[in-house]
Amino acid sequence: MDKKKVGVPLVCHGHSRPVVDLFYSPVTPDGFFLISASKDSSPMLRNGETGDWIGTFEGHKGAVWSVCLDTNAFRAASASADFSAKVWDALTGDVLHSFEHKHIVRACAFSEDTHLLLTGGVEKVLRIYDLNRPDAPPREVDKSPGSVRTLTWMHSDQTILSSCSDMGGVRLWDVRSGKIVQTLETKSSVTSAEVSQDGRYITTADGSTVKFWDANHYGLVKSHNMPCTVESASLEPKYGNKFVAGGEDMWVRVFDFHSGDEIACNKGHHGPVHCVRFSPGGESYASGSEDGTIRIWMTGPLVHDDTEPFAAVNGSVGKVKVTAEDVSRKIEGFHIAEDGKNKEKETGKE
Repeated sequence: MDKKKVGVPLVCHGHSRPVVDLFYSPVTPDGFFLISASKDSSPMLRNGETGDWIGTFEGHKGAVWSVCLDTNAFRAASASADFSAKVWDALTGDVLHSFEHKHIVRACAFSEDTHLLLTGGVEKVLRIYDLNRPDAPPREVDKSPGSVRTLTWMHSDQTILSSCSDMGGVRLWDVRSGKIVQTLETKSSVTSAEVSQDGRYITTADGSTVKFWDANHYGLVKSHNMPCTVESASLEPKYGNKFVAGGEDMWVRVFDFHSGDEIACNKGHHGPVHCVRFSPGGESYASGSEDGTIRIWMTGPLVHDDTEPFAAVNGSVGKVKVTAEDVSRKIEGFHIAEDGKNKEKETGKE
């Protein structure tokens, strides 16, 4: 099978250390947004379509391991090695809340209704903060059996999904009871877990396999062996017929969901790929690497769509347009680095 010719990606510079997490917002009236976590301690917000830098969240004193945006992309959250999780105003870049922990925080996630923030990390405790009562102590659910690596909400905030960095499997907690109700067994530690946009599948990466699970009945639907150890995988959200995976060989590959056949191979990163995510419309996907860059790759025309191709050759995208005014609304009042966007951020402090 001929490999599809892949266009040149949009390369997003700015982080001075490895990029370890990426998160796309849903499509909002202002377009959609991409936030990145890096070991340089400063998460960055970008226009999700163009990759253009919007702002940098400054305030953490250690590596940031996880980032997310709420449903409206009005607030961002970050989990850091400085023993804190922070909630930020995504329009101004200001810190709204800082939640202190007793150890490294590895993961964070906003609830779908945007009222709650979930955190987890080396303490092996899942905490739920009520953002309407940020000074109230958080609710703690049953202890995680290991150090928390990934977290996400499911089933309209009724279920929490989490994996550990020091053991295999994905565990599901019932939010009401606070108990683990199901474990999806894997041989290796699950380094990436994603719930599909339509709520049907859980996509996991463990070792050199990518697995797809039924998100309602928890059965294993597909398991595909990868050419190398992969750290992250993401399912195309519109039709679910392809997925992207990245890992230690520095390449970002696209595979057929049903057969597991490789469709495309993107070369360009100069270090292992730590995270990959599809944009909310599936027209592009982003990868973050040890080399400190984010690359946004165009998917090409999506099949099953007779009306119009999604991604044009020049990278413009149908359906979602983000105007300069839309983006300037997000920029206003933000901490903007003097050397401008998409330049390496020189910081005098190490």
